[in-house]
Amino acid sequence: MRLSIVNAALVAVLVGFGSTIALVVSAAQALGATEAQTASWLAMICLATAASTAVLSIRYRIPSVAAWSTPGAALIVGTTGIGMAEAVGAFLAAAGLIVLTAAAKPLGRLVERLPVAVAAAMLAGILLRFVLEVFVQAGVEPALVIPLVLLFLAIRAVSPSWAVIVVLIAGVLLARILGLADNLVLAPRLTEPVLVRPVFEPGVLIGLGLPLYLVTMAGQNLPGYAVLRSFGYAPPTRPILLVTGLASAATAPFGAHTANLSAITAAICCAPDAHSDPAKRWLTGPVYALGYLFLGLFAASFVALFASLPAALIATIAGLALISPLVVAAGSALRGETDRFAAIVTLAVTASGVSLLDTGSAFWGLLAGLTVLGLDRLKARLKARLTKPDETAD
Repeated sequence: MRLSIVNAALVAVLVGFGSTIALVVSAAQALGATEAQTASWLAMICLATAASTAVLSIRYRIPSVAAWSTPGAALIVGTTGIGMAEAVGAFLAAAGLIVLTAAAKPLGRLVERLPVAVAAAMLAGILLRFVLEVFVQAGVEPALVIPLVLLFLAIRAVSPSWAVIVVLIAGVLLARILGLADNLVLAPRLTEPVLVRPVFEPGVLIGLGLPLYLVTMAGQNLPGYAVLRSFGYAPPTRPILLVTGLASAATAPFGAHTANLSAITAAICCAPDAHSDPAKRWLTGPVYALGYLFLGLFAASFVALFASLPAALIATIAGLALISPLVVAAGSALRGETDRFAAIVTLAVTASGVSLLDTGSAFWGLLAGLTVLGLDRLKARLKARLTKPDETAD
């Protein structure tokens, strides 16, 4: 095996894990998870990522690497008023929908027909709050946050993939210098899985489970397919959904949210730098899987470290990591002029954080956007019918 294969796979692991671990920890904290439950969550989502990647890459001989759902984690952070048991019920429901999408073609077609503008706007609304929080924290801890933002912008100009990781390392050091992290925990710890008995609350299933499924499909799986196709591969759509869905279902009772096809890290493993022969790049998959398996074993160490960091640092890292996904989502949402108004309504309702009938803002944003879009299209049809006789008379 070439060194370039190992290098590309490990860089992909480091970028994927390091740039969004803060978001996963924040998601667990938002649900009131204990430190042991948070470690179990992180370990099991790493296991789901490793297992999915190993199975898909070895079976289909393409670099189909998996990842955890970053927009899904962002969605969970914005969810209020629920605990781990209800969240696990929603995670299982989302995993079940992914498996059902693989098994039932009509559901897959229905997801594909979801208007891109509305789906992207919902995702943008979820992400926007995290990006705004960076600048809120800049007012709370300016000595910590402002230098990190400037460092992020400088590193991003040279190497966007490494910007968040550099900020994470620099942030830990700066927090220690400023006396904001005097009790850093750096000792290695093996992770023990913690079983959470799921509770299936209708409001949570609709407000969290359904949006989690949608943002995972629209924000991760569909772009992941596009990345593989852009490098000349033919990804097996239904098997990928089946494998990641089953992996998500198996690990959800231990706190893990959804696993899915990767986009950013997949691009690293698919690139010519991994191997000059496209037919050999699938070898990055097993190495990538081993990397995530190792990180999962020691997830408790990372959780203990993040528990000793200031909240402002975690919020800053998470927000900076989501700027690029926000740019992509907002661009997709506002690209088409005819759907732009519906997209803005979706984004605004989702970003507001409103909760009605025990259902979160992502669902209401999606519903509001689809309603506006439906009314706009009905108006266009009625206008076309009313003007048609005049055109005939002329």
